[in-house]
Amino acid sequence: QGQFVEAGGGLVQAGGSLTLSCATSTWTFRIYDMAWYRQAPGRQRELVASIKSTGTTNYVDLVKGRFTISRDSAKNSVYLQMNSLKPEDTAVYYCNMNPNPLPNWGQGTQVIVSS
Repeated sequence: QGQFVEAGGGLVQAGGSLTLSCATSTWTFRIYDMAWYRQAPGRQRELVASIKSTGTTNYVDLVKGRFTISRDSAKNSVYLQMNSLKPEDTAVYYCNMNPNPLPNWGQGTQVIVSS
């Protein structure tokens, strides 16, 4: 079973930046494509950005040009650099495999963007 530990969230003003990190178990990270997801209050969890094992990235339109996903094989980690944050980016952010996330999600990291 894979394991995910997210960190780096916090409270930031609109227009600010945050960098999220996700530590993963070795076998999970090296073999599978990974992604960042988020869940806002009262809404379903949604995919935000994905990165293949080859490094190819993809973003939903809402964050394209503002967020950057990356991975570090040496550290078994995935990152999400978030710039020009908006209040609608407020959510709990999770990392997991993509396109078939494992059922054991991490605790996530809370991002709150104030207007």
